[in-house]
Amino acid sequence: MATQDFLVELGTEELPPKALKPLSDAFTQGIVKGLEEAGVEFGRVEAFAAPRRLAVRIRDLADAQPDKPVEKRGPAVKAAFDDAGNPTRALTGFATSLGITPDQLDTLETDKGAWLVYRTVEQGKPTVELMPELVEKSLAALPIPKRMRWGAHKTEFVRPVHWLILLFGNKVIDTSVMNLKPGNKTRGHRFHCPKELIVPTPADYEVVLKQEGYVLADFAERREQIRQGVAQLAEKEANGKAVIDEDLLDEVTALNEWPVPLMGRFEERFLDVPAEALISSMKEHQKYFHVVDASENMLPLFITVANLESKDPAQVISGNEKVIRPRLSDAAFFYETDRKTKLEDRIEALKPIVFQDKLGSLYDKSVRVAALAKKIAEAINSDPALAERAAMLAKTDLVTEMVLEFTDLQGIMGQYYASNDGEHADVAKALNEQYMPRFAGDDLPTTLTGCAVAIADRIDSLVGLFGINQPPSGTRDPFALRRASLGVLRIIIERQLPLDLQTVCEWAEQNFTVLTEQNTASTVVDYMLERFRAHYDEHGIGAEVYLAVHARRPTRPLDFDRRVKAVEAFRQLPEALALAGANKRVSNILTKQGGDSIGETVDNALLQDAAEKTLAAKVEEQAQKVLPLFEQGDYASALTSLASLREPVDTFFDDVMVMADDEAVRNNRLALLNRLRNLFLRVADISLLPTAS
Repeated sequence: MATQDFLVELGTEELPPKALKPLSDAFTQGIVKGLEEAGVEFGRVEAFAAPRRLAVRIRDLADAQPDKPVEKRGPAVKAAFDDAGNPTRALTGFATSLGITPDQLDTLETDKGAWLVYRTVEQGKPTVELMPELVEKSLAALPIPKRMRWGAHKTEFVRPVHWLILLFGNKVIDTSVMNLKPGNKTRGHRFHCPKELIVPTPADYEVVLKQEGYVLADFAERREQIRQGVAQLAEKEANGKAVIDEDLLDEVTALNEWPVPLMGRFEERFLDVPAEALISSMKEHQKYFHVVDASENMLPLFITVANLESKDPAQVISGNEKVIRPRLSDAAFFYETDRKTKLEDRIEALKPIVFQDKLGSLYDKSVRVAALAKKIAEAINSDPALAERAAMLAKTDLVTEMVLEFTDLQGIMGQYYASNDGEHADVAKALNEQYMPRFAGDDLPTTLTGCAVAIADRIDSLVGLFGINQPPSGTRDPFALRRASLGVLRIIIERQLPLDLQTVCEWAEQNFTVLTEQNTASTVVDYMLERFRAHYDEHGIGAEVYLAVHARRPTRPLDFDRRVKAVEAFRQLPEALALAGANKRVSNILTKQGGDSIGETVDNALLQDAAEKTLAAKVEEQAQKVLPLFEQGDYASALTSLASLREPVDTFFDDVMVMADDEAVRNNRLALLNRLRNLFLRVADISLLPTAS
């Protein structure tokens, strides 16, 4: 089948920068999905995305769908003809529905008799007929929260659309999409090349735009050019290093078609302001990259990326310097003003600020968190007074001028202001660390005071919101309780804290007087333990391992984690499959015979067969060996040791009839099996692991 390259480009007004890459990815995936569903063969797929265009090029696209054999079964031969051999109504109706005569049908022999069938070949549609609809469908399915209309058009899109290229080889596919008549003309840079440019073939697309139109259409190429240009400029002009935030780099890439990095300066006096405030001002409002020296100290420099090559770049730089100066002046003013009032004196200002209607104000939350943090600090051998103090001050920076202007600085400015007030170093640090981890993979608190406040703040929210029956539901999680749960688990595990979730949640529950739900602490613990499943899945540990441990409901996260890792190691042993199967068998037997009512005291005098005597001796031997290991939390060593029971367990089931006629012998054997199973249950229910077939 013949192939040609295909190109679609949709020209628009400037697209939202944060949405450009997701829109491009979705547009490309939509077209690919359409081609796959249509069965059209194609080669390499290339996406292009710039501020005023979305484009996709498909290499080696087949010129038509492949022909498809079609077989439609009609009536049975017996029902198709009457006794005289004439077609029945069933046969004529079937033939008429297909637009054929009965003599065009074939016979299909099956084990249930003979049937009439119609066989034909459905010719594939030409690609030029398929592509406009595929493009239209892909555009309609883009993740656009709110579409807009413009002019007198009924067409809707994220921004007004102005031109469209639909090329198959060197031919224009002349079918409208989004009420645009396709052509082979694109448009260059808004200032450098404000005119139409002909794209002869799909292969010429990015070359024409780059060489004639001053547009780098390839998002990845443009992104890398900006990265290199910014880094080289910082090194060349200031012997410094540009700090390139990946999200900011993506945004700047989406803002520029022809990026030109330029370096500007600001007064050194602004360096007295915390670097985070300066960075936030430059990054969020102006999309500037900041520059540091070899010691990571901030320099009074910034790098902006202009969307054109200016004949007088000094003018562009000067303009940017004039824009950033008042913003930095505001930051300096806020910082100076805020330091005149101590954080302690701002506590009262939290009273009018509602945390949640039923759970009170931020002040109420601070009081609860302080009481909880104090108990947590005692439990982890930290200073309770410091944790209580930090928790009371934790939200006070929310009412400072700086954080009201730059909300992403909450916690960070609290640490600066607490240090300025002369607070203990751990208290100051905790004001920032209370928010850690802010996202998956983020740093954890480094101080125990910070750990205590971070855990207390999250647990208070969890218990409070569950207690008034406002847990997360579906995708709705306005208080980010899922993230809060994972944050608590990470802090406890990675900082090796000896905390019991049940105890901590009960402490938190005692601080509330407005909770309406019963057993809130236990409900929250169950919810948090469920979050472990995704946590371990990300670390490549299967759900069956998580479920085996979860069945025992250990409520100390550090203990839960040790069990999971021990079971995962045990699962790799050659004995694991057989022992999991044996445990499943034992579990089923015990459940049928009374479950919890069965004891585990074995009377050696009632042991009859050699296999059960051997197993009893081995179980007793293992009990003496592993029980101290369980007490130490050394589950891995304990399970490795218990793996040696595989052979005596297998022999027992091969040679011994558990359900003996003699009731005393039968009950003794059940007790032996229960004792065996309970050893494993000290870690997990390994009967939930995969078993040997």
